[in-house]
Order: sequence, then C-alpha cells, then structure tokens
Amino acid sequence: MMTIDRLCYNSKLRYVNAGAKFAISVLSLCACVLSRSVTVSCFVLILLGILSVWKGGIPFSCYLRYLTVPLVFLLLSSFAIVINISHTPLDLFAVELGSIYLTGSRESLMYALKLILTALSSVSCLYFLSFHTPMPDILGVLRKLRCPKLILELMLLIYRFIFVLFEVAHAIRVSQNSRLGNRDYRTSMKSFGAMASALFIRAMKKSDALYDAMESRCYNGDIRVLNENFPPRKTEILWIGFFEIILYGLVVIEKF
Repeated sequence: MMTIDRLCYNSKLRYVNAGAKFAISVLSLCACVLSRSVTVSCFVLILLGILSVWKGGIPFSCYLRYLTVPLVFLLLSSFAIVINISHTPLDLFAVELGSIYLTGSRESLMYALKLILTALSSVSCLYFLSFHTPMPDILGVLRKLRCPKLILELMLLIYRFIFVLFEVAHAIRVSQNSRLGNRDYRTSMKSFGAMASALFIRAMKKSDALYDAMESRCYNGDIRVLNENFPPRKTEILWIGFFEIILYGLVVIEKF
C-alpha cells in the first residue's frame, strides 16, 4: 500500500462525509486560482495544513515532506521568471556580464512569489482531499455529480494498476538485488532497462487478463464498487460554510 493511501485510511477525518471534504477542497482551490492573492493563498495553505495535521492526524514531518516536492519544483522554475538577461539593469539587482546584465525586477519577484504561493496552496487543497479520502469515496462523490462513467472507470482502473505495477516492480527489484544487479551505475542502468521492459510486458498481460475477467462477468460498461456512506453533520456544513464565506470575502476584498 502506498503512503498516501495508508494515510487516508488511517486519517482521523476518514469518516467525515466525502462530499464535505470534496467541497472544501474544490472551493478552496477555485478561490486560490481565481484570486492569485498572497493573502488568500497563505490563509488556505496555513488553515488546511492545520486541519490535516491537527484534526486529521497526519504527521507534521510527513506533511512537510510532501509539500517539499512541489516547492522545490516551483523554486527552480521561478528562477526563469525572476532572472532576466537585458542590456539595461533593473531595479532589484543587476550583475554586469560584458555588454549585458543578469538582472531582475521587484515586479517579477512579486509575480514569482504569487505564483509559488498560489500553486502551493492549490496543492495543499488536493492534499487535503487525498490524505483523508480514499479513492472509492472520491469516485462515489464524482458519480453523484454525474461525472461521465468512462472517466470514472479509467480512474478506477488506473488506481488499481498503480498497485499492481508497484508489486511487480518491487518483486523484480528484489530479484535483481539478490543477483547483484545494482552494484554499480552501469549494472543499475542495465537493470532499470530490463525492469522497465518487463513491467511493460506484465502490464499488457495484466490488462488482457483483467479485460477477460470483466467480460466473463458480463461487463456492461459500468464498474460498481462498495462505498461507505457517512452522512454530513450539521456542524461540518456550518464550519465549511463559515470557512468559505471568509475565504471568498478575502477574494472579493483583494479583487476590489
């Protein structure tokens, strides 16, 4: 079982209504994207982080580790926004390189900061949903929202095959290590190529076997899974409404 899947099944918010968690995640995500505001992004990032760690029981170090992955990518990509090559120096900094300047402006720095915070807060919204809601419950919410069946089936099959391929890859990795297949860089690259080709072949065989199994069970285009139903509580609805009113109030204030 993957770490995220283990976290969502052991979360203290596991038995909160999936629709409520879906609503707060999607509405908060829309607020972050629409506002592009530092205040709104920080508000969502901090509050959802507190909910995930304090109410959800997610270890703080684990939550930070997952946030570090998109943060590193955003910091590296923001260099292209902040740093410019120009014949004239800008107001933030300027390094002379012959006839040109390696320079940056305060405006580009603020734009990069807004971009980083907006993306990071948006990721925290998705983390809040994925850390506390199992995949079958998310699919149940999407089914109630009349999401196309084809998309739901693809999501379910992809989710299933992630675990299948992880198990196969782990078995191949253990087999290669027992035969000293990763003792240096050259053998590691050779072993990786062999594992990739074996995974592709195994995935094709598994997909054929899955299709035959579905056809033998009179598959008619609809995959049904057992979903646990946790009715929403009035306090949950009130807290979500209160949170979203404050959030969208900040969006309106920032815009106007």
